[in-house]
Amino acid sequence: MTASKPDRIRTDVLSTRLWDAVREGDEYAAADVLLPAVDAGLNAESALLDVIAPVQEKVGAEWAANRISVAQEHTATAINDRVIAALAYRASARIRPRRGRVTVACAEGEWHALPARLLAEILRLRGWQVDFLGAHVPVANLIDHLYRRRPDVLALSSSIPTRLPAAHHAITACQAAGVPVMVGGAAFGPGGRYATRLRADGWAPEGRTAALRLGEIVARAHVPPAAREPLDDLPHLADQEYTLVTRNVNRLVAAVLATLPDRFPDMADYSDRQHRHTAEELAYVTECLGAALYLDDSDLFPRLVAWTADILTARGVPAHSLGPALDLLTEQLKDFPRAVALLRDGRAALRGVPSARP
Repeated sequence: MTASKPDRIRTDVLSTRLWDAVREGDEYAAADVLLPAVDAGLNAESALLDVIAPVQEKVGAEWAANRISVAQEHTATAINDRVIAALAYRASARIRPRRGRVTVACAEGEWHALPARLLAEILRLRGWQVDFLGAHVPVANLIDHLYRRRPDVLALSSSIPTRLPAAHHAITACQAAGVPVMVGGAAFGPGGRYATRLRADGWAPEGRTAALRLGEIVARAHVPPAAREPLDDLPHLADQEYTLVTRNVNRLVAAVLATLPDRFPDMADYSDRQHRHTAEELAYVTECLGAALYLDDSDLFPRLVAWTADILTARGVPAHSLGPALDLLTEQLKDFPRAVALLRDGRAALRGVPSARP
């Protein structure tokens, strides 16, 4: 790194170099991209959010497009995590906490912890005292932590929409314990629409906004819990469709896979890998149906069906096989009117995906 002034350090160039390093699995090269840049004047927050975060987004996009393997994705994520640790040690070791205490955690079942890790380090840089709990934090353990550490606010992260019911459980439990909750991550939908649906105290699309909104949430946290409106925001769950679908995901997937070759004869020529990807994505679609039933949201399921069609295409599985699979799932759930309506919408969404048309 030859730049000697912060305004000469281009984060896009650093991101390109960091991507090359993590793609090759070279931890030391990755550190050599950012540590000298910070020494030369690059703001540590910019290093985290303008260099590492875009590279991690690219890691996910390359995995989705099947241009890197799961092992490469895990390696790249681990390297980014270690670079974050090195940066944090240099940048925040001399910062004395001067603000409140915040707990940063991922919803139960959510294993994508890097976005939460980035936020934790941004908050430390801004003077918060941070407890970072990492991935997959069961609600019981989260509540135990809150009573022991007494944070001013919880920042809860989730990237996968199927984890939204667990996120809602965490939100309501933490609020009942007197701790406000801000949420973030792709799971909460465009504009954080599901954050509002699940009564979170706030939502943020990225780290800088999250840091600002956390302060706002803490500032108004003096409102007594009794002042909250009664929690009756998901009355549709009384029909038990969500419960019955999610409890029977494995049975539903097995039933569809058993008869799908009759509806989609091309499966006779599938490789073992294509069969495996078909089973994995069908399970994901069924879990997404459960999440959509939980939220009673007509947009979530069709959007995820279209995304799944692209994933199948990237993995060499005909995306139009999803149509017969959804039809079979509809037959299995014919007595569940909300599920049938969502499956019908998902089937219609496939018509808008070129790769899903035979």
